Amino acid sequence: MKQTAKIFCAAVLLVALSACVAGSQESQHAAAGGLLSQLALGFWHGIIAPLTLIVEVVNTLAPHVLPWPARLYEAKGTGVAYDVGFYLGLAGSPIVIRTGWNGRSRVRGS
Repeated sequence: MKQTAKIFCAAVLLVALSACVAGSQESQHAAAGGLLSQLALGFWHGIIAPLTLIVEVVNTLAPHVLPWPARLYEAKGTGVAYDVGFYLGLAGSPIVIRTGWNGRSRVRGS
């Protein structure tokens, strides 16, 4: 039962946090905000980039399967701050943190 609750909570959190995925109205509004908001938005898009790429591929191969469109990169995020944030977020994404740059797992016992 605990495992199911954890999976459910993670799914709800993921859906809630994906509201600011690149291409959404919220993302476009934040990209027009200023230097700090562009940096934070780029960082967030870099962190969720692996999942966004999967969503974008699914939307391309099977249109209308998922209820939302997603872009890997915000078109309105045209500043250097967004680019820096994106690459910092990409370097700090959960996949890179778990496996490291050399591809080996950093978690003990794995």
